[in-house]
Amino acid sequence: MTKIAIIGGTGLTRLDDFKLDEQNTVTTRWGDPSAPLSFGQLAGYPVVFLPRHGNSHHLPPHKINYRANIQALKDTGIQSIIAVAAVGAIDPELGAADIVIPDQIIDYTWGRSSTFYEDSMTPVTHIDFSWPYSQQLRQRLIQTASDNMIPIVEQGVYGCTQGPRLETAAEIIRMERDGCTLVGMTGMPEAALARELEMDYACCAVIANAAAGKSSDQISMEDIEETLRIGMKNVYRLLNFFVADFSD
Repeated sequence: MTKIAIIGGTGLTRLDDFKLDEQNTVTTRWGDPSAPLSFGQLAGYPVVFLPRHGNSHHLPPHKINYRANIQALKDTGIQSIIAVAAVGAIDPELGAADIVIPDQIIDYTWGRSSTFYEDSMTPVTHIDFSWPYSQQLRQRLIQTASDNMIPIVEQGVYGCTQGPRLETAAEIIRMERDGCTLVGMTGMPEAALARELEMDYACCAVIANAAAGKSSDQISMEDIEETLRIGMKNVYRLLNFFVADFSD
């Protein structure tokens, strides 16, 4: 039985060495997920893969149906999710292509459907979100990286912005004052929805660029794509080792 799902973000619309068994087009009470669910094997172990932005990377962050994505994985029987995301570095100690396993998140988004508990027939429900990521899943990722000599940063505060535009330098200054070390556009409500459905969820964030105002260079998509090509190589390695360790 498949135990784990990988949600791919920018730079990870497919998994290298993923042996596809079948693709299932599913729907949920919240609508359709970003793409058909891909069932297959990674490192010889069963995995479900879902590209967050769609197979052709056509969905901007604020248009992703996060509820359908998480519900579809839950309905499939998935209990644990590793979410891969491209992010900008606010902390000057973080370098291009670094992998970060964040332990906290601050939500700056608005207008997104961010809960399963908004139906008038649903009881008011307040989840404990003190620690937004599964501590057990995070530690397994960290241990896998250590065991296989894959360099990672073990903590980080993910600031989630609305997108799809990049942030202003002033916004990054504010986020830095708030304690953010990373900035991305897809971390919420994904993490909260997984918690509402009692699913284990951890993020594997890849530094694509220095955040606005943190470098004298202008941010370009060409540079981001090149950096992600480098960073995702270590992500592929980490995921392969992690899936093998997780399934044993």
